[in-house]
Amino acid sequence: MVPKPAVSARSNSIRIALLIFLCLALSPTTQAQVHETVVSTDPFTNSNSQHATEVEPSTFAFGNTIVTVFQQGRFPDVGGSSDNGWATSLDGGTTWRHGSLPGLTTYSGGAVNRISDAAVTYDAAHGTWLVGSLPLLDSGAPVTPMLISRSQDGIHWQKPLSIPAKFNLPDKTWINCDNNTSSPFYGNCYAEWDDNSNIDAIYFSVSKDGGSTWSAPVAPAGAPIGLGLEPLAQPNGTVIAAGADAFLENVIAVVSSNGGTSWSSQVTVSTITDHPANGGLRDLILPSSAMDASGTIYVVWQDCRFRSGCGANDLVMSTSSDGKHWTAVQRIPIDPVNSSADHFIPGLTVEPGTSGGSAHLGLTYYFYPNANCGSCQLEAGYISSSDGGKTWTNPTTLGGMKLSWVANSNQGFMVGDYESVVFVNGQAHPVFALAHANSGAAFNQPMVTPTFGLDEDLGINTSEGEKPVSNAHSAHSPRLLPACDNCTERD
Repeated sequence: MVPKPAVSARSNSIRIALLIFLCLALSPTTQAQVHETVVSTDPFTNSNSQHATEVEPSTFAFGNTIVTVFQQGRFPDVGGSSDNGWATSLDGGTTWRHGSLPGLTTYSGGAVNRISDAAVTYDAAHGTWLVGSLPLLDSGAPVTPMLISRSQDGIHWQKPLSIPAKFNLPDKTWINCDNNTSSPFYGNCYAEWDDNSNIDAIYFSVSKDGGSTWSAPVAPAGAPIGLGLEPLAQPNGTVIAAGADAFLENVIAVVSSNGGTSWSSQVTVSTITDHPANGGLRDLILPSSAMDASGTIYVVWQDCRFRSGCGANDLVMSTSSDGKHWTAVQRIPIDPVNSSADHFIPGLTVEPGTSGGSAHLGLTYYFYPNANCGSCQLEAGYISSSDGGKTWTNPTTLGGMKLSWVANSNQGFMVGDYESVVFVNGQAHPVFALAHANSGAAFNQPMVTPTFGLDEDLGINTSEGEKPVSNAHSAHSPRLLPACDNCTERD
């Protein structure tokens, strides 16, 4: 028998070090951090809003151009901001230019007192960038539900146009365009909002000329109530819009197969079972949606159904190929179900050209490392999947902040009701609000993005086989009033 060679103490040390490294590398709770670049700061100085604060980014990419829009100078008590700002990269996130959208508020040459809920998209058929913004009047008078800012290059913005209708309290504006050349409705752009004065009744309007003119508002069949329904167009022209119901108890969806002329009655995607974020954070449960190249829609929201006692939220997902039939809810394995982490405010994207089992999903979110906190540490995170959500990478921590540094609102500390991420050339570019220590009464809460795009990592984590806990239910009483941007009731 040949004797085994002796193992030196040095060899044992090396093996132990390698084992520790592998365990850490494969642990879903291990989170690397990245360097951030500031893409915009609040330029306003009016005394009745908080400076310098920027919140709630919406981001879209087309080719190498990335455009992100957001609120600047958030008002603490009445909702909205001094203006909506923009930041644009023409070279895939390497360099950025930024500014404020002209002609919206009285602070930027416009007529309304405050502005909110910026959403950006690109109309490939007409070569036009579009930003939808929610106007707010101090008088409470009826107002157009959306102001539409347009640009040919994402840098130079025209003064806004109005959707031709007035509502008492419009809210939660979204906008998207059909960029599928195979679609009979290629070039249609779809705007969505709700009327909080009518229990969050949902409406849509359509533009066929690059946002120059818009159709009269149309309500889906059965007059559903909800908010934040993001319209996404399939390659065949069918539009699926998913969001939350008015009381944040269900994820719902409606469908249009005729270019937005009419919309179906609502379908329930899933119930929502949630844990309210501690520390006084504003955390409206707005699902985030994205569509792959084949037309499958993915919807993500915060939910505690996989946690015993609903002590914290995971992010969960359901998918559909037609907007009517949805898959069972699956947990996204950012952390183990027995961890203390609480996850919320998701922003989802799919890399253009990918689909099905090779769909490249990118997901940003905020989280507390410890859900049971008072003076909470708020972190921003990112995770991705290169196989349509079957497996997920280890999460990456993008940055962190104390809640005391964050802009306040009438529903709590606010980084936004949504956040966002896009892919350019296979790399992810999240954009999010990141607050720094206050300087006296002055805030320091700009929009940031990773200095370098995030590359794809190995998908090594899965939640396959996991089941919701029995009799899961939310850790709070049902809402008494429909949700809105200016509500005083918290979840």
